[in-house]
Amino acid sequence: MIRYAISCLGCKVNTYEAESISQSLKLKGYIEVGFKETADVYLIFTCAVTNTAASKSRQKINQAIRLNEDAIICVVGCYVQINAENMKENEHIDILVGSSHKQDIPRLIEETLSKKEKHVLVEDVRENADFETLSLSHFEHQTRAYMKIQDGCNQFCSYCIIPYARGKERSYPLEKVVETARKLSVNHKEIVLAGIHTGRYGHDIDLTLTKCLKEVLKQAPLLERIRISSIEITEITDELIELMKQDNRIARHLHIPIQSGCNETLKRMNRPYTKEEFIARVNEIRNELPHVSISTDLIVGFPQESEEEFNETIKTIHDCSFSFMHVFPFSSKTGTVAEKMKGQVIDKIKKERVQTCSNLSKNLYYTYKASFINKEVSVLIEEHRGDKSFGHSSEYLPITIEGIHPHNQFVDVVVTHLINDELIGKVKG
Repeated sequence: MIRYAISCLGCKVNTYEAESISQSLKLKGYIEVGFKETADVYLIFTCAVTNTAASKSRQKINQAIRLNEDAIICVVGCYVQINAENMKENEHIDILVGSSHKQDIPRLIEETLSKKEKHVLVEDVRENADFETLSLSHFEHQTRAYMKIQDGCNQFCSYCIIPYARGKERSYPLEKVVETARKLSVNHKEIVLAGIHTGRYGHDIDLTLTKCLKEVLKQAPLLERIRISSIEITEITDELIELMKQDNRIARHLHIPIQSGCNETLKRMNRPYTKEEFIARVNEIRNELPHVSISTDLIVGFPQESEEEFNETIKTIHDCSFSFMHVFPFSSKTGTVAEKMKGQVIDKIKKERVQTCSNLSKNLYYTYKASFINKEVSVLIEEHRGDKSFGHSSEYLPITIEGIHPHNQFVDVVVTHLINDELIGKVKG
């Protein structure tokens, strides 16, 4: 029996793609083992969105080589796409696959096992790339399923390498989205719609994300909750908000990256909105969906970010009252516009600003969670912890529930306490 191990870094799209390849290998009779174990084949799905992610990708490649020098090493994804020329020189890497041709990975592994020759499938995805169909019926190791519906990005924010690594925007045909959702919903009660730029779904095939949501909800009756992984403020249409109001199966959580709360910084970042437009739209959303969770991504220490600009961002965060934030220090990426900008902020200041914003996020999250005490929420049971159950609500609130309740089922829960930053609830009735 051939043993394989997978390490997956980065986004939900990567996770979907890795799970699809894993399923294909199992159908061929391969046996999956943990990445720390000795295997015949190691697959590393890489990420390049930050320098830290790129470093972790390299670490995973080296870890696989140390575990078994004779194993087939297959490295896949964004880090490969932008570093293929250098990686070709690594004699331990047998298969390099960039941001396309991932459906060929099982075949390449079979060929390499029979005759160990190097395979490199990396091409320019900025001009010629189709949406790559990777079938998947279930996720082996998680309750909530991800579904890739979109790939690529045309936005070219000045700090971001992803448009170069993932290529132009492209969408999964609607009939295929529905078909995959129906398959996944047999084993998963909740599906997360994932993409590199999810809110732009359908722009290349004369559709919209809202139309996609409507069709999935209509044609996948077993599905009980659908969640949008991330969406830009400019892509939250009135039609989408109206659909969310009409159908409670759409999760009451919108992750909307702001990246900065200062107009001058936003301009240097090449973001398509002002802080005033962002705040106004957040207020409009909350007027229609009062208890919705709105979380965000934030980059601090962007080139030329002064103390005044940073303080302006802090005020904007307060004005938006996010439920929580993912905070990142600016990380310069080779090949981006921001890499060449003057006024790079020193690491010490970046760390201080990350700490300030992380503390603010904790306070905002505590306040948001506390607002749910004595309220009723619907929780998907994801795991058992001792004599308790654990899962997330529609608002993506992590909740510990008294008693053991069936895995992968929804239960109506009354939130009773917030203890040590942990929400505690009991099943209604």
